[in-house]
Amino acid sequence: MSFIRTARTASVRAAVFRTWPSQFRLGSQRNLQVEASSRQAFLEPLESHPGITCLSLNRPKSKNAISMTLLQELRESLEIVHFDKSVRVLILRSTTIGSFCAGADLAERRTMTQVQVNRFLADLRDALGKLESLPMPTIAAIDGPALGGGLEMSLACDLRVAGRDVTKIGLPETSLGIIPGAGGTQRATRILGPSKAKDLIFTARTLTGPEAFEWGLVDYVSAPGTTGFDRSLELASAIAKNAPLALRAAKQAISRSEDLPLETGLDFERASYETLLTSKDRTEALEAFKEKRKPLFKGE
Repeated sequence: MSFIRTARTASVRAAVFRTWPSQFRLGSQRNLQVEASSRQAFLEPLESHPGITCLSLNRPKSKNAISMTLLQELRESLEIVHFDKSVRVLILRSTTIGSFCAGADLAERRTMTQVQVNRFLADLRDALGKLESLPMPTIAAIDGPALGGGLEMSLACDLRVAGRDVTKIGLPETSLGIIPGAGGTQRATRILGPSKAKDLIFTARTLTGPEAFEWGLVDYVSAPGTTGFDRSLELASAIAKNAPLALRAAKQAISRSEDLPLETGLDFERASYETLLTSKDRTEALEAFKEKRKPLFKGE
């Protein structure tokens, strides 16, 4: 819990400032702090954990319901982090405990024209596609309701961690007269299998954090008295100590496995493997092994 409070210090905001597009650089630390607090989605590098950055959702009053503004700022953040080689692991989380993402902002949706709705859905699909295709490992830290589009957002991450006290994780769309429309029918099926995905979606049931773990919908549940973000940070730290180029190559090879026949996938794996043999990190790993020390990887 302390990390959620301390991550948003002036030093971290300064780091966020350096990653923003030029239109968000207002020229002063005071303006920067105002801009950080007013954005609904933004990047937060954790200076205490080099290589780990948070993509933070920041609409606490609405449980981070996806508004048009949040979606726009989410897409901007994803475009920035995609090309940031200093980021070894990205954690998607809420700025406030007790929240993750409650799905689409239904109050805003009622004021939208059909054209705006169509554009919103297209942009949301694009954003989750960008999230899923990020080159670095990603973790969703679920510390509050993850419903509809919120759960679909987490499904676009590589790994999901739920807080033990979370009580609402699900895809309730059929109870609202629709179906999951941002990848839920596809990504949930790939994670759970067809039968469990149908059960989850047909019943519109909501799961607790521990239940979601039993279903296989999330990969970890936090220990009693800790948050999903706490556990996510532990997991991210374990990942970030490894070679960045290897992590990215492994993610790419695993992700392609769903689309390729086995022999073609094995060829792709071999090609990905061979590109790493001449990297400086590979040489460093061998030297560190010889010298019985921990390697210092630089992503080169």
